[in-house]
Amino acid sequence: MRAFAFGAAIAALLTTGAAVAAGPVATLPAGRVEGVRLGETDVFRGIPFAKAPVGDLRWRAPVPAAEWSDIRKATEFADACVQPAPRMGSIYADPPRRMSENCLALNVWRPRRPGNHPVFVWVHGGSLIAGYGHEAMFDGRKLAEQGLVVVSINYRLGVLGYLAHPALSAENEQRLSGNYGLMDQVAALRWVQRNIAGFGGDPANVTLAGESAGALSTLYLMASPAARGLFHKAIAQSAYMISTPELRATAHGTPSAEAEGVRVAAAVGAGNLAALRAMPAATLVQKAAASGYIPWGSVDGVWLRRQLVETFDRGEQAKVPILTGFNAGEIRSLRFLLPPAPADAHAYVATIGARYGDLAAPFLKLYPAATMAESMLATTRDAMYGWTSTRLALRQTAAGQDAYLYYFDHGYPAADDNGLHAFHATEIPYVFGTARDMPPAWPVVPDTPRERALSTAMIGYWTSFAKTGVPRAKDAPAWPAYGEGARFMAFAGQPRPGAYLFPNMYALHEAATCRRRAAGDQPWNWNVGVASPVLARTEACR
Repeated sequence: MRAFAFGAAIAALLTTGAAVAAGPVATLPAGRVEGVRLGETDVFRGIPFAKAPVGDLRWRAPVPAAEWSDIRKATEFADACVQPAPRMGSIYADPPRRMSENCLALNVWRPRRPGNHPVFVWVHGGSLIAGYGHEAMFDGRKLAEQGLVVVSINYRLGVLGYLAHPALSAENEQRLSGNYGLMDQVAALRWVQRNIAGFGGDPANVTLAGESAGALSTLYLMASPAARGLFHKAIAQSAYMISTPELRATAHGTPSAEAEGVRVAAAVGAGNLAALRAMPAATLVQKAAASGYIPWGSVDGVWLRRQLVETFDRGEQAKVPILTGFNAGEIRSLRFLLPPAPADAHAYVATIGARYGDLAAPFLKLYPAATMAESMLATTRDAMYGWTSTRLALRQTAAGQDAYLYYFDHGYPAADDNGLHAFHATEIPYVFGTARDMPPAWPVVPDTPRERALSTAMIGYWTSFAKTGVPRAKDAPAWPAYGEGARFMAFAGQPRPGAYLFPNMYALHEAATCRRRAAGDQPWNWNVGVASPVLARTEACR
């Protein structure tokens, strides 16, 4: 009888929350988590870093998640944050299986070998409207195999993540609203500082990285005092240094964030804040997107003290090394960003002359009428991504930090044959080693020695930068810092260092941007050629 009772007790122990975990376990200040062993790495999925922002917590700063006592299963990814349906036919479309407001979670990949490993925190892109941290293309195993602890995060998106409104500001102690997605990102970085040592990560060696809207978020975090000291290096892939709405003031031709919030509330049919909070999340998100709402954050004097260009010009950004760059064909997969084309080359020249004045001649030299279609692609690419990447390299260098600039100009048949050479985000499968895990409509990367070699080199450069602040790769050329020689690394089949990448491009867009900033009534990143506002001459930019 005693033997039976003893056996029953053991069986009960093995089937309760107190059972010995089957997978790898990490012990954190928040509690213990059980993950999954995948070859030479362990992955811990769906760990909450904040409470679900539902009910009265919708449009409030994130509240830290409660701690737990038993071993918490971290074997399944959390819900993605609520987002609208993807654009039909988009090569980026990879809709999440589940989404809800209960989405503030992160994922961790760690090497199996013990150590005090550098940490790589990834912020996904998606125009601050879509995406999620556990998209298959962001699988962190390959980077973890190189000795990094990799973290990918979710953050609130769209109207749920960035809505500002006078009623929301009125209930806030600091009289602020908006930037909730940015607050989530800061909360995730704080969670990393407190807990990452439990995964073998070094909280004193954290690299913040992102692409597209994730790179914009990286710039916001570099600019935000709230994120100071939470990371030590930055990677910004295809970043864009936009003009951000002010919280209450109409500036640079853009309505205030609060005014836009009032418009959106009316458009979705909510008469007051209670109605906004009561509206189902999916309904609210779809209606806001249909109304034309675009989330850009807001300059509120606290989370974002001033415009990004001004923060970096004043040297008020985080003083950290940066790796940044852009792709040759950024706009080939984002043609909806292109303005309508003029009727012919003559109309193109006339339009540029009318809009750019004394800068028309250097503009047309860079973006000639003889190749109008290609010129329009290049203009929009450079206005958004080329100018920003170069500016980041210059400003971090001026701040006494090493900067590493890249230009990704690599193509392959499935992309090139469809007019998508080196398109926006095409570098991601090379950086993560996830060519077999891309969205369904993504042009398939061939499994060839050439592609594998390029991916190996890029993984080497990125992981080395995360470890040491200097990008190095085995059997690949040295990547020089930007420095006074304006040096960069080109990725076109194989890495190739160079100097002075499109120098006249940066000078033109910086001059136009300076004039728009001085005028004060135009978005300064609208230097997209034929659709740009008329550019005024000003003594301030001589």
